[in-house]
Amino acid sequence: MPICVFDVNEDGTTTVPDTRDLTGTARYRWWHFDLSDPQLPSWCENYLPDIPAGALLQPETRPRCDVYEDGLILNLRGINLNVGQPAEEMVSIRMWVTDNVIVTVRLRRVFAIDEIRQNAVSQMAPPTPSGFVTALVSRLTARVQEEVKSISKLTEFFEADLEDESTPIPKELTQSRRRVIRLRRYLDPQRAALNALATSPKIPDTDHPALRELANRTTMAVEELDALRDRLSAVQDDHDLDVARRQAHNSFLLSVGAGIFLPISFLTGVFGVNVGGMPGIDSPWAFTILCLVMAALALLLLVVIRRKKWL
Repeated sequence: MPICVFDVNEDGTTTVPDTRDLTGTARYRWWHFDLSDPQLPSWCENYLPDIPAGALLQPETRPRCDVYEDGLILNLRGINLNVGQPAEEMVSIRMWVTDNVIVTVRLRRVFAIDEIRQNAVSQMAPPTPSGFVTALVSRLTARVQEEVKSISKLTEFFEADLEDESTPIPKELTQSRRRVIRLRRYLDPQRAALNALATSPKIPDTDHPALRELANRTTMAVEELDALRDRLSAVQDDHDLDVARRQAHNSFLLSVGAGIFLPISFLTGVFGVNVGGMPGIDSPWAFTILCLVMAALALLLLVVIRRKKWL
C-alpha cells in the first residue's frame, strides 16, 4: 500500500482518491511509496512501463534525469536528516513523472517529500507536476547548501587553529574530509541531472528559469566542495608537517645529547676496565679528577655545538 496518494487540482487543493487507477480526473495524481513495500513490485508491473518500473525498484541509485516516452525518470538525492544517521549519507528519491501522474519511491525518510505531503494535506500542494518537481528540487538544494555552509565554517575554524602550533590535530578533521567526499560523490551527478532537467522538453518553459537557478546553486555547491576538499587537505598537510617538524627537532636534540655523552661514555668505559696498571687506582683524588675532566669535556663539546649553531 502507498504511504499516501493524492489527487491534486489546478488550484493546489487535494483529495484522497477512492479508486486505485493510476490517474484520476484531477490535474495529476501523486503516488508515494516505500521501497520496502512488498506490494510495490506488482503495482509497478501492473501500472507502469517496464523501464520506469525497474528504475523505481532499484535498491541503489545515482542521480539521473532521462526522458522515456511521455515521462521523466528522475532520481535525486537529499541530505539525510534522519536521527542517528550521518547527513552525508544522502537519501534517495526515485520518481516517474508524466503530465498527469507522479510516482515517488523512497528507501529512507525524505523530509523534503514529507513537507510537500504536509502541504498537500493542508490543501497547498504544487498545482502541476513540474511545480511538484521544482518544489522538491528547491527543498533538496536548500538543505545541501546549508550542509556545505556548515562544513565551510568548520574548515575556517580548522584553518584558524593552525596559527597556534601547539594545537593538536582536530578529531573532526578526518570526519569532515569524509563528509566532503561523500557529498561530492552524489552531488556531482546530481548537478548533471538538474542541468538536464532544466532543459528537458517534458518541463514547461515557465519552470525552466527556476530549475536553471537550482542547477546553478548545485553547481556552486559542488565547486565549494572541491575547494573545501583542497582546503581540508592543506590543513591536514600543515598538521602533518608540524608533527614531522617536532619529531625531527626531538630527534635532533637526542642526537646532540648522544654526541655530548658519547666521549664521556668512552672515558668511563676505559677507566672501568678491571685490569692491572690502571692509573689512579691508589689515588683518593683519581675519581674526582676523572669527573672534572668529563665535565670539562662535556662543556667543551657543548661550546663547539653552539658555535656551529647546531643548537
